[in-house]
Amino acid sequence: MATDRQHTEAAAARLLAAWRGEIQARMAYEALAARERDPKRAEILRRMAEAEGGHRTRLEARLQELGVAIPDAAAVRLPLWTRLQIRLAPVEKVLAWRESLEDDEVSEMYGRPTGDAATDSLLTELRKEEASHALADEEMRSGAPSAVTADSPQGRLQRILGRETWHQTGSSWISGAVYGANDGLGAVFGIVAGVSGATGGSNFVLTAGLAGAVASALSMAVGAFLAERSAAEVAAANVAGERKEVEQNPEEEQEELSLFYQLKGVPKQEADELAKGLSQSPEAMLQALVTEEMGGTGGGGNPVHAAVAAGLSTGLGAFVPVLPFFWLHGTAAVAWAAAVSLVAHFIVGAAKSLFTLRSWWASGLEMTIAGAIVGGATYGLGLLFKVAT
Repeated sequence: MATDRQHTEAAAARLLAAWRGEIQARMAYEALAARERDPKRAEILRRMAEAEGGHRTRLEARLQELGVAIPDAAAVRLPLWTRLQIRLAPVEKVLAWRESLEDDEVSEMYGRPTGDAATDSLLTELRKEEASHALADEEMRSGAPSAVTADSPQGRLQRILGRETWHQTGSSWISGAVYGANDGLGAVFGIVAGVSGATGGSNFVLTAGLAGAVASALSMAVGAFLAERSAAEVAAANVAGERKEVEQNPEEEQEELSLFYQLKGVPKQEADELAKGLSQSPEAMLQALVTEEMGGTGGGGNPVHAAVAAGLSTGLGAFVPVLPFFWLHGTAAVAWAAAVSLVAHFIVGAAKSLFTLRSWWASGLEMTIAGAIVGGATYGLGLLFKVAT
């Protein structure tokens, strides 16, 4: 009797944990669907959210059978930081993250027996359905069905694209803006610490710090400008390469375009007809192929905008370690510079986790430790330099 009660209690605890997980998973997929611009991808995400809702209903039914009170679903929420990560990080990265979380959840929640036969049966069924979600996540991230055979549209398309080795991708200016503050903060903190060690926190630190901040900001701005312009040049080269393919291999390019449409769910006959119609105008077929293969003819963002964003973010980060030296000097200025710089390192590290999907405190702590190592090393070198001179 006691054993049956223990099994029931274990089953109820597992069901409640799974119930909370299903609610949070549905929230995550609904949030992703709300930000997804592609209607088909958004619909897939909504269906995945609905499936999680169906799991919740079945879990609630079993809880009721066991006589367990169902908590208020409104009390279950995603943590604020998680909601921000889902809103800001790339959708594909969030999907991969959700899949890894659900893999752990499936193993922990659904994989181990509870001792209650009916509950274990339900959890086994849900485990199989969660596995299908993993396949759906993979399809969302790859943009194509996960099962690829040599004779499938995806397989044939991969063979064609594999021969077009001129495809390249450019980098986004966003990364320069996101990580610019990190680079500026780390570089100038090192300069300030080193010069402080060598001069005892004299006015030279302010001069060196400001020079380093300006140099870091300008360097990052120029780098972002050149990178964005390079991306535009690469995009133009991609279009030129595709134009050459259309001119030299029109039949293969027509098949390629048909395969793209088939992967979107268009029946083969209709896809062939669409591709054939577009092939009557080489320019129209070129535009269609560029859109399908590269997402459009655009070559990235504006180089000037990229330069301004990267330069400003780097300059702001680089300015932090210098601030105390406007009002203080000597040991007090060095101590304050170290304090505000390490706090800024933690904040920047935590902010990066919005895009990397790491734990905010772990990312912030990692950045703080890195800053302490850089500052300590350069300060020590400054002391050695002072002694040497």
